[in-house]
Amino acid sequence: MIRRPDMSVLDRYDTLLFDMDGTLMNGGVPIPGAAPGVAAAREAGRSIVFATNNASRTPAQVVAHLATVGVEAAEDEVVTSPQIASQLLADGLEPGAHVLVVGGPSLADEIRAAGLTPVDVDGEDVVAVVQGWDRGLDWPLLAEGTYAVRRGARWMATNIDATLPTERGMAPGNGSMVAVIRHATQVEPEVAGKPEPGMFQLAARRCGSRAPLAVGDRLDTDIEGANRADIDSLLVLTGVSTCEDALRAVPLQRPTWILPDMTSLTAPCPAAVVQGERARCGAVSATWHDGDITAAGPVDDPRTARAVLALVAAHSPDAPWTGHLTDESGQDVRLLER
Repeated sequence: MIRRPDMSVLDRYDTLLFDMDGTLMNGGVPIPGAAPGVAAAREAGRSIVFATNNASRTPAQVVAHLATVGVEAAEDEVVTSPQIASQLLADGLEPGAHVLVVGGPSLADEIRAAGLTPVDVDGEDVVAVVQGWDRGLDWPLLAEGTYAVRRGARWMATNIDATLPTERGMAPGNGSMVAVIRHATQVEPEVAGKPEPGMFQLAARRCGSRAPLAVGDRLDTDIEGANRADIDSLLVLTGVSTCEDALRAVPLQRPTWILPDMTSLTAPCPAAVVQGERARCGAVSATWHDGDITAAGPVDDPRTARAVLALVAAHSPDAPWTGHLTDESGQDVRLLER
């Protein structure tokens, strides 16, 4: 009997929803394997969407930036948190309503495209504030946003990512700037981007997808957003979150798959199978012992991580896993360390 080859991750899905920062590039530096991974998905006939929380670029600018890191894209493949934020505001405000933009020109362009009027100074005619990351965001504009929010204006954040991957490391993201106004006003913003599910739901609808996969590097945005949208997710370990983070995550932030990077999208990728206290994934396995897990496989093998993750999901479905992970000799181990 001839054994059928294992399916790859790519074989299982008709659409890939790619995060950008930390997944395809860090700032202006391409992430190894990312561009070939996107190209492989295209060659396989999959629909492609670039779903980003970054509020500093228009879709045209996103396409241009992706080109600098070797990723082919079209404007209609881009879904941004400013697009979602602008549409949400337009749905609830009168046409032409004044919206204070605490962000950059691209965010103002999206507000204008939604039929609203972007402004940069608070006043009695300002009925809403929209906030998104911009490299030039300064105290005067944060102060204008604070005045408006304290006055009762509706407040919409494009996203609340605490950090932003750059070529030099992790820098403050929009969530860190949102925290300034939150601290000054004691008001919580509405959030348009990930982890809210709207971005993924809109992207999947655009493609008519029946089996979408969200690909990202952050548990608290990419993976949680996918889970809230009820779609599968792939955590790549090229940005913020680690394999250890995924194993210890709250259930809402557990990914479907974990890979070191996108070079393995087309490689055989067996799913883990759980039988009682044991999980197998290809030739490796993991065993549950009263809350602890023993991994019988190389620590740098993604199959080992999938077996352990499957046990965590099966035996700790409603709470973070807090046990010990050891190898067969009893030594503590960490999987897929960078």
